[in-house]
Amino acid sequence: MLDQINIESVLFLDVETVPACRCYQALPERFRKLWDRKAEQLNRFDRSATPEVKSPEQLYERAGIYAEFGKIICISTGIYRNNILWIKSFSGDDEAAILTDFAFQLSKAQEKKYQYLCAHNGKEFDYPYLIRRMLINGITVPPILDLSGKKPWEINHLDTMELWKFGDFKSYTSLELLAALFDIPTPKDDIEGSDVSRVYWDDHDLPRIIAYCQKDVMTLVNLILRFKGFSMIGEEQVQRIEQ
Repeated sequence: MLDQINIESVLFLDVETVPACRCYQALPERFRKLWDRKAEQLNRFDRSATPEVKSPEQLYERAGIYAEFGKIICISTGIYRNNILWIKSFSGDDEAAILTDFAFQLSKAQEKKYQYLCAHNGKEFDYPYLIRRMLINGITVPPILDLSGKKPWEINHLDTMELWKFGDFKSYTSLELLAALFDIPTPKDDIEGSDVSRVYWDDHDLPRIIAYCQKDVMTLVNLILRFKGFSMIGEEQVQRIEQ
């Protein structure tokens, strides 16, 4: 599997996001009205699973998964070369600064002949979220990330969830489940995605989120290695580059 792809030509990434404001009450009035409309849509969608109608305030904890109402607080990237995984994270409270630095790395990576991006559920979440937030922040989308004007076969965006589907589109397979199936150490041994907003806004513990994000990148790399029939790497083969 993936015989045509050289793993050393792949830039692995994971993105962590939170609601743009700490709570519903902190939203500017214009966005509060728009979130109220979004909440109506979410309640209609959820009604098939539960009859409970939640208020916009109750639903606001989910705002971080929508690029229009959330923001990026951490992007971790990984490059696998000579059996070493080099990980670098871009993080902080200033989303524009994070995205500017990340866009610069993408441009440099493409100059160095990195041909692919890889994320789990990246086509549904990470890639479009990054592009939307770059546009919102007035940042030029790097060519390797940009989809505009490209034919489907010209888009080198790998997605481990899509790769696992093999054409089966009826279910979602989490990175944690794939890690368990391939006997890869779980990346969710401390916090999970649903905890990120609380850890950021209430605990103010960004280093904990960075560590979580980097574990996802390492899991991504090990999953691709297993897909290709190679041995996994361990923590001793990881080098972290300071921001």
